[in-house]
Amino acid sequence: MSTGAAARHERAAFPLRPRRPLRILFDVTTFRQEDTAMSDPQAPLRNLKKECDFFVGIDSDGCAFDTMEVKHKACFFPMTVRHWEMASVAKHVRDAWDFVNLYSKDRGCNRFDALIKVLDLVRERKEVRQLGVKIHEASGVREWKKREKKLANPALKAEVEKTGDPDLKRALAWSLAINEEVEKTVFNVPPFPYVRESLEKMRGKADVIVVSATPGEALEREWAEHDIAKYAKVIAGQEMGKKDDHLRLAAAGRWPNDRILMIGDAPGDMKAARSVNALFFPINPGDEVASWKRFLDEGLDRFLKGAYAGKYEEKLIREFDKYLPERPWWEK
Repeated sequence: MSTGAAARHERAAFPLRPRRPLRILFDVTTFRQEDTAMSDPQAPLRNLKKECDFFVGIDSDGCAFDTMEVKHKACFFPMTVRHWEMASVAKHVRDAWDFVNLYSKDRGCNRFDALIKVLDLVRERKEVRQLGVKIHEASGVREWKKREKKLANPALKAEVEKTGDPDLKRALAWSLAINEEVEKTVFNVPPFPYVRESLEKMRGKADVIVVSATPGEALEREWAEHDIAKYAKVIAGQEMGKKDDHLRLAAAGRWPNDRILMIGDAPGDMKAARSVNALFFPINPGDEVASWKRFLDEGLDRFLKGAYAGKYEEKLIREFDKYLPERPWWEK
């Protein structure tokens, strides 16, 4: 088969995914709202209109959608090996990346927090030290994290333009590459069973927002793709701050504490809930479908009837706490 014929055969067997149409904004009001959001990313949270007696925040990756594994294993991990020059210890990077982001109590943390945790775990691993491989310190990223509250690409890009720091340049290239890989790779991944039914059951009873550390563009794309964006009054990603910022700005002081609920699959989600004295419903990693069914069948009703706090919530959290370890398996 000639080279040209082989290429045509490959394209026929594996057709390219069609490009998404450009999103054109015709409505002047919509344009002004988006323009405001660009200059003040947190404005949609502060300006959230209270319409219901209850508030629910929902995490997205690994909670509403079964996207954690594919994003981290097919997108984050390869880009981390490439951009942070760790091909010689790739198997150890894979262990560390999966542990931090999927199988530990750090699950679901911000990507820049995860990067530093992974670099440190890889550097400290005995096998890596024996090989004499030097792992990036990423000092510029560490310093930026100390002074920046919105750990996201727009803030990082502004800092790169301001300082020219080489670590930040590398981090921005890495983060943008991850976003490109996610867009090319992650589609046709529906929400977990019982998510849509739960959202429909909450309609008219609770003001719902998405509370996530994922970039907003990916969140909006994924929630719109499966026609569930209509249930969320705000889709808050990393550009709007950390998860506790989302809850503080949107809900704290506007609803009684026992009428604010955060649904999440990671200890960080529970920590965000507790930061505003809100309730927490856990989606257990690996048992997501059963967790959502429990929420639909009993958890939501208890929340709406004021019978959620106390022994019921405590029981769920004790169960949840057993799912994820604090230290990696190779340190045992």
